[in-house]
Amino acid sequence: MIGLSIRQLEVFDAVATTGSVRRAAEQLHLTQPAISMALAELERQLGGTLFDRERGRLRLNAQGAEQLPLAREILERLQDMQRRHPGTQDTLSGALRIGASNTVGNYLVGELLGPIVAQHPMIALHLTVDNTREVVGMLLDHAIDIACVEGPVHHARLDTLTWRSDALVVCAAPSHPLARRPRLKASDFADAHWILRERGSATRSLTEQALTALPPGRILLELGQIEAIKQAVIAGLGIACLPYAATLDAVATGRLQVLRTPFLNLDRRLSLVLHRSRYRGTLIEAFLHSLEVDTHAQD
Repeated sequence: MIGLSIRQLEVFDAVATTGSVRRAAEQLHLTQPAISMALAELERQLGGTLFDRERGRLRLNAQGAEQLPLAREILERLQDMQRRHPGTQDTLSGALRIGASNTVGNYLVGELLGPIVAQHPMIALHLTVDNTREVVGMLLDHAIDIACVEGPVHHARLDTLTWRSDALVVCAAPSHPLARRPRLKASDFADAHWILRERGSATRSLTEQALTALPPGRILLELGQIEAIKQAVIAGLGIACLPYAATLDAVATGRLQVLRTPFLNLDRRLSLVLHRSRYRGTLIEAFLHSLEVDTHAQD
């Protein structure tokens, strides 16, 4: 029988999470030689290396990426067994790593994390914010446990669950000529100067789809942050499609105006995405339950 130990699996998980023997040692309160020995013994028993070294950082190789979900499932199942022990407190604890696209992470973080914090205040939440493409990449690399993104995600190794609906709106400075027209038509957008998100973001993809219903315009700027785009629009540099939630403060103070564009379809949905090989233990189930997500209604 293979003599794998719980400690070896914990070391594997910690090194994969931190990318470093030193940081894994700090996380597990062990010495670096102890971490290295446990990892080397695990690799010997599994018959191959689990990591490649890139620029001083340990990165999962193909075998490591295949074995990590299994190791984490064993560890989480053991934790779930302990939680069901009669002498165990009912308080749910542990760590959950969440990735969020920019709109969610910057403007809807209260709605995303508020319910789980209220229901289970002892869970440690680690949030990473980036564009949709990068967040999905982190999920595929097992760097996060669950992702929340805008826009569709289609991948054979991922499951997508609908969280809630959302929408983009076309915005301009109040002094912009389009903002002064009482009733806009698609033809009014001919030669408009647009400010777009960078490629790889879901906001960029939906904006490009919307632009196909309008006369040709000019892409004036491409910016990597929604706030930067908003400030450029406020400054009168051009118009942009922005998440509705991102416009509320500037609209309320009169610095930004939402243009009425019923001829454009800017509706979208926000989704929770999980790796299919990822064990959905108590923490993930608690998070999904806190958001009232129907786990049986996959996209």
